[in-house]
Amino acid sequence: MNKILPIILAFAFGLSFAKAQETETFKEKGYTLIFKNNYKNFDPAFKARMVKTFFKVYPELANDFNKNTAKEVVFHVDTAYTAVAATGGGRIVYNPQWFVKNPGDIDVVTHEVMHVVQSYGGGSGPGWLTEGIADYVRFKYGVDNAGAKWALPAFKPEHSYKNAYRVTARFLNWLETNGNRGIVVKLDNAMRSHTYKDTIWKDLTGKTVDELWATYAANPGV
Repeated sequence: MNKILPIILAFAFGLSFAKAQETETFKEKGYTLIFKNNYKNFDPAFKARMVKTFFKVYPELANDFNKNTAKEVVFHVDTAYTAVAATGGGRIVYNPQWFVKNPGDIDVVTHEVMHVVQSYGGGSGPGWLTEGIADYVRFKYGVDNAGAKWALPAFKPEHSYKNAYRVTARFLNWLETNGNRGIVVKLDNAMRSHTYKDTIWKDLTGKTVDELWATYAANPGV
């Protein structure tokens, strides 16, 4: 058996993998974005739009929520990932097929980079609030929610502030526009500093979260 052949094959496989896994680095406004992609048919125009969205939104979120957020972020468009997107440790993994099917949904980026900014760690507080804040940020800072046909939902009696995502985001937006401006920043800071307690709502507004929700449910217009 030719002993050199396995070495050649291994080397060729390595070259093939390296070619499939493209990596580019972008630097702007004091931040670095490392973009990894192993989907050969990924639309370069959409990739450029993801990069542009990052450098528009991320510095704004850093300024408004967490000036100590990571200076380097990794985007990984990964064919092995089958959900929409996930964030952890400054790395965001995206399912390329989601963007193939939903080419207008650029603000998935906005939601996910807010998770980098949040950087709460374990034991910070309720998960519904984490995702509610991220969707509130998508609503306020998103570059093209209309293009994705994405909006905060109309209130329904069966909703709860614990529903997370857009339902919680709408509640947070209502609080911001009904006498509690700045509450999202305060809640975000409490989650990150691990000082969040159930009593924080009353401390900040004079009402418990359940009382606030009852007031909201009685008059949910924003």
